[in-house]
Amino acid sequence: MSIRLPAKRLGLLHRLFNARTAGVLALVLLLGGCARAPVLLESTQRDLPPQTELQDVPFFAQTEYQCGPATLAMVLTHEGVDTSVDELIPQVFIPGRDGSVQPEMLATVRRQERLAIPIRATMDALLGHLAAGDPVVVMQNLALPAFPMWHYAVAIGYDLPDETLLLRSGEIERHRLSFSRFDATWARSQRWGFVVSQPGTLPEGVTARNALEAISAFEEQHGSEKTLSSWQAFSERFPQNPTGQFALGNALYADGQPEAALAAFETATSLDPEMGAAWLNLAILQFQQARLADARASLTQAASLEGEWQPRARQLLETL
Repeated sequence: MSIRLPAKRLGLLHRLFNARTAGVLALVLLLGGCARAPVLLESTQRDLPPQTELQDVPFFAQTEYQCGPATLAMVLTHEGVDTSVDELIPQVFIPGRDGSVQPEMLATVRRQERLAIPIRATMDALLGHLAAGDPVVVMQNLALPAFPMWHYAVAIGYDLPDETLLLRSGEIERHRLSFSRFDATWARSQRWGFVVSQPGTLPEGVTARNALEAISAFEEQHGSEKTLSSWQAFSERFPQNPTGQFALGNALYADGQPEAALAAFETATSLDPEMGAAWLNLAILQFQQARLADARASLTQAASLEGEWQPRARQLLETL
């Protein structure tokens, strides 16, 4: 689950980055002195390339309060969206909070007709996305938990032997941080981050739950027609997920493909016999095809399961 935390003053951020005063430098040393490098999985060390850098990710310097719009401009431009920091500021920046909060960040990506999918909250997952070619928006707290300085940046690369991460951050186009220093600041946001993809595609490494929530949120904003390709991609990636099959059935039906929708509902009910809504939708399609015996059997299943579908299933069952 993501937390909802505001980004704070970037004027202070720049002083942290540039270490312009001895006091700020002492604070940085204090925060990083006890940090330990995260222990990576053996598979991460074995399977990922030792270094990677996504050099084609554009850079937009982040002025005061604008780390949210700037990071979004970078990843959206990388995904083919024609946008700018100035265009995104009124969509994501909240003046009263001196920054941008996570729901607005994700919603702004969806407004640009792209999927915003949170990543698993581990360093292994972050590095895996970078190795797959996907920049990752990350949220850090660059100060103490009691006096947070929230900041968004874009992770663009890493060096495994050197244990360093590369970021587009603040006014620095190629900011290099040790794994230990980065993870210490990232952990304070519960290691929140997300990747951006075009509808109909899913980045490698995303979880079924996070992808499901991201596509559902996109569908609420753009409707079934523009979301169908994403449900198809989800069902191909996670064929044993009954909720994905159910959502695919709904999108196919809205697209005028009842036969394909019926097959998706049949798959959903076989994967999860307790999914009453899928039984109800399956019964309706079977009834439309004059398959009355099949419709009665599906309605009987739906009517036997508690939920908001149950009254409708019982009502329809009485008419057969």
